[in-house]
Amino acid sequence: MHLHDHSVAEIQVVEYIGGIVSFFLLIFVYLISVYYTNQSYKTWPLYRILCWILGILSIVVSLIGPIADRAHTNFNAHMYTHLLLGMLGPLLIAFAAPTTLLLRTLPTNYARRLSKLLKSTYVRTVSHPITASLLNVGGLWLLYTTDLYSAMHDSELLYFLIHLHVFLAGYLFTISFLYIDPTAHRTSFTMRATVLVLAMAGHGILSKWIYAHPPKGIKIDEAQQGGMTMYYGGDLIDLVIVVVLCYQYFRNKQTMVEKPIVP
Repeated sequence: MHLHDHSVAEIQVVEYIGGIVSFFLLIFVYLISVYYTNQSYKTWPLYRILCWILGILSIVVSLIGPIADRAHTNFNAHMYTHLLLGMLGPLLIAFAAPTTLLLRTLPTNYARRLSKLLKSTYVRTVSHPITASLLNVGGLWLLYTTDLYSAMHDSELLYFLIHLHVFLAGYLFTISFLYIDPTAHRTSFTMRATVLVLAMAGHGILSKWIYAHPPKGIKIDEAQQGGMTMYYGGDLIDLVIVVVLCYQYFRNKQTMVEKPIVP
């Protein structure tokens, strides 16, 4: 029994080290890409580098370490990982403009292929604010109002897939409202603002539902703490999206006003 526990501990250490190395490799690749793009283009902004590093660190903390370990047995800790993996991490990574950096770094023929993919019907569909909101907020409703949450902790594969979905859906949700990278399929400000308000309402209502109706296997006090963490933490991060969305809108309006009229 003791040897078995010892082996499990060694496997966990190896997994931790492997996970940390993988994430720091992403930071290294980003920095190398910045170095190369600075040779041919305008200097890459420092704040984007910081956003990438902080975004990756948010994901690392949500998946590896004491908070991630505690999230397996404590619902409030799980909700902190949800905020880091599904909201803060994707927001910071969106600010880092990874697609722009990738287009600058790739050879011309590969950059053209990527541009063609970004203009495809598939990307148009999944990046629409309504689709992205359904995948993001709808996925959370499915996770916390069914047996999926308890099943996730009984299957490593399901645990991995759900966390992968949480991050991808969170990133897709963010870039469907904030146009930081090149976006071939833009929607109007009115569309995005309306859908964002509805998505925020759906997220807030879900947090209140969790407060009153704990997911299967979760104690009522943990559900209440987790619901409040989701409610206030989610609102804080959503507020950043609202501010940036409005800033982009008024900046574009100002640009149109200042644009000279050609007779």
